[in-house]
Amino acid sequence: MSNHVGTSPAILRRVRAACAHLPEAYEEAPMGEPRWRIRGATLAALTTKEAENGTVTYVTFHAREELHALVASGHPFYPGWGAGLVAMVLTDDATTDWEDLRELLTESYCLLAPKKLGSPVVPVGRC
Repeated sequence: MSNHVGTSPAILRRVRAACAHLPEAYEEAPMGEPRWRIRGATLAALTTKEAENGTVTYVTFHAREELHALVASGHPFYPGWGAGLVAMVLTDDATTDWEDLRELLTESYCLLAPKKLGSPVVPVGRC
């Protein structure tokens, strides 16, 4: 079994930035692993584990119609630990599409947030 280890500060900073525009979303870190929530529901969870080939960091989030397409596309996407969840492997280099991650986390937020919430980035009704 893999051991949990600390997440790279650069990756953590980028995931925070990807969630910063989401109204009323907040970060917490139970047992040291950061996650972002909206009114008690987890929209994204960040995990870093030591694996056979080194350290692996991934974010797990909710997905809609694109769930099967993301998982079918393969790396960096994998099935999440529950129904409707996707895990995306993150790296602190050019292989991670951070704008794509921001869009995917916005979709996850939209699945969980009350419909009345909105902002210039996430307009009311967009979710």
